[in-house]
Amino acid sequence: MSDLSGIVKAYDIRGVVGEQLDAALVRDFGAAFALLVKPDASAVVVGHDMRDSSPELSAAFADGVTSQGVDVVSIGLASTDQLYFASGSLDLPGAMFTASHNPAKYNGIKLCRAGAAPVGQDTGLAEIRDTVEQGVPAFDGARGTVSEREVLGDYAAYLRKLVDLTGGRPLKVVVDAGNGMGGHTVPTVFEGLPVEVVPMYFELDGTFPNHEANPLDPKNIVDLQAKVREVGADAGLAFDGDADRCFVVDERGEPVSPSAITALVAVRELAKEPGGTIIHNLITSNGVPEIVAEHGGKPVRTRVGHSFIKAEMARTGAIFGGEHSAHYYFRDFWRADTGMLAALHVLAALGEQSGPLSELTSAYSRYAASGEINSTVSDQVARLIAVKDAFAAKPGTEIDELDGLTVRLPGGAWFNLRPSNTEPLLRLNVEAADVNAVRALTDEVLALVRA
Repeated sequence: MSDLSGIVKAYDIRGVVGEQLDAALVRDFGAAFALLVKPDASAVVVGHDMRDSSPELSAAFADGVTSQGVDVVSIGLASTDQLYFASGSLDLPGAMFTASHNPAKYNGIKLCRAGAAPVGQDTGLAEIRDTVEQGVPAFDGARGTVSEREVLGDYAAYLRKLVDLTGGRPLKVVVDAGNGMGGHTVPTVFEGLPVEVVPMYFELDGTFPNHEANPLDPKNIVDLQAKVREVGADAGLAFDGDADRCFVVDERGEPVSPSAITALVAVRELAKEPGGTIIHNLITSNGVPEIVAEHGGKPVRTRVGHSFIKAEMARTGAIFGGEHSAHYYFRDFWRADTGMLAALHVLAALGEQSGPLSELTSAYSRYAASGEINSTVSDQVARLIAVKDAFAAKPGTEIDELDGLTVRLPGGAWFNLRPSNTEPLLRLNVEAADVNAVRALTDEVLALVRA
């Protein structure tokens, strides 16, 4: 078998269907995953998104799992957090077929152990890759069986139990599903709640005919922003392709920073469990740890990436974790990420008071930020060293290298510069007191990066 390192990524398996990923290879991945979990699990939960290739690939994976004598529980069409719910509530390992926000030609597999525990390079993915590259050993025992199970209703009921919206004022909310799995989950989750949903692009279509299902890119929320203003909505929600991330816009159509959402949800979780630990990654706003501490919580800073967040949540017993990429993790959801639960928290907070969302979230938005700026470079290490040397010479500067390079300047401004794991890019995030200070620091760093 050829080298699979190009498609077995840090957190998942992902590639172009027909070129890097086909049914035969996916069958081998299923068999290798079964071997990995076999000592502890008698079955694997399998779900898939709306991509054209997903039904065939998920069936091939199930065939591989059952070839090793392990049963499969198929939940069919699902969001990624719906798959995590199934893995957690059934206490079974799981496989989700999705390429998230990637273009239509891609597909992939997100894997987890029982209880939605993540499977990454260091926790099983490298072992799976090696097994497939070396050839999956045959199993001469009885095949496993495939059964089907509907979990969408249970998933929705579980989320509504965690966040109660029934006592709040009625809200009008525009939801842009981007032709992704939000169109599958939102109608059931919001049924019976005091929320009038104005749907956009709820038709499941893996060709993404309206826009990419990646709300992190500002051009993909333009339609949502316009619709919120047009219908006079209280808020807008945008989900990515597999609906595990959720972005929020306020009643003016203005984006609400995921850092502000992290702080808002953290305060609500701390009200339920005073003194709890809250995880935030190192590119979230300074406002997050400040607000957590002001509300009696313990902020803990981590590297970027769900495997680091989940590991730190397990180590510290954290009640909640947030990333600036709009991934939100809840201890009550098996430490897995669910944008839907974060969205319900935002709507509950909005419904509990009479003011607009912009007023509510302004209390959690303290600083100006650049957003993530990518630069293509020929030598990531050399550029990082150049930036580090330039800023190390400035008096009062603090530098740490937990994840890339984080530089804190006197007065509170800071930036993080991180290399991409998969592309020749450096990713820059800058925060400062105001827009002008952000622009000046951004220009200074980019001049060094792009020299």
